[in-house]
Amino acid sequence: MTPDQYCQEKCAASGSSFYYSFLFLPPARRQAIMALYAFCREVDDVVDECSDPALASTKLAWWRMEVERVANKQATHPVGLALQTVSPEIRLPGERLNEIIDGMEMDLQQTRYLDFAGLSLYCYRVASVVGLLAAEVFGYRDAQTEKYAHDLGMAFQLTNIIRDVGEDARRGRIYLPIDELQRFNVPAADILNARHSDNFAALMQFQYERAQRYYQQALAALPASDRKNQRPGLIMAAIYRTLLEEIRRENFQVLHQRISLPPTRKLWLAAKTWIKG
Repeated sequence: MTPDQYCQEKCAASGSSFYYSFLFLPPARRQAIMALYAFCREVDDVVDECSDPALASTKLAWWRMEVERVANKQATHPVGLALQTVSPEIRLPGERLNEIIDGMEMDLQQTRYLDFAGLSLYCYRVASVVGLLAAEVFGYRDAQTEKYAHDLGMAFQLTNIIRDVGEDARRGRIYLPIDELQRFNVPAADILNARHSDNFAALMQFQYERAQRYYQQALAALPASDRKNQRPGLIMAAIYRTLLEEIRRENFQVLHQRISLPPTRKLWLAAKTWIKG
């Protein structure tokens, strides 16, 4: 199996909405975005699948060294090998890749956030940085596109947090800010014990509205001159916003289940958005 095949399998196996947006790209850009996404999956899996924080930290340190090896054309992992063969026209700076690892390390260091300011830093590192790198892969000319990529990354991560409240709680994590739980009178014990309530639904409606604002800000910021190149991001936005609406229609019943869209619907949304341009 070649490094590129490894990355493609990693992307496809994740079942992520992102995979469907990659299918429409030309080969060089598709190879780059799949290498980037596979890197994100690898470091995310370290945190999610390793129960020993010390071991997880050691593994993330290994990935930092791999990022350095990529820069020196000495990578050893299939994902690293794929990253170091990305077209030189596409910039994926090691500093950005390390910022993603910084975000993963936050999961090892804390399971709660006092307020949205603290959560925003986490979202920036694990999602907005990815959005900025993805925008580089897709190609842009107007610097305003960076604002679009940043806010779209925030929107995606806030959608993930809403979708995964129950799943994260079973791992002992609550990403919803403590001050917002208090404002809506939702005890952490209700989330940890999967107790849905009217207060919880109101809290989640608040989270939903914030995520929607980030989608709106992102789309408003995207310059018309870069819209065609950034269509993969628009595909992701179409899929994720549809998912967010599904969660709202289900009255935020996310404590016992992980709401998702079927692959056929994702593919339809991807094709529709690509054709629309």
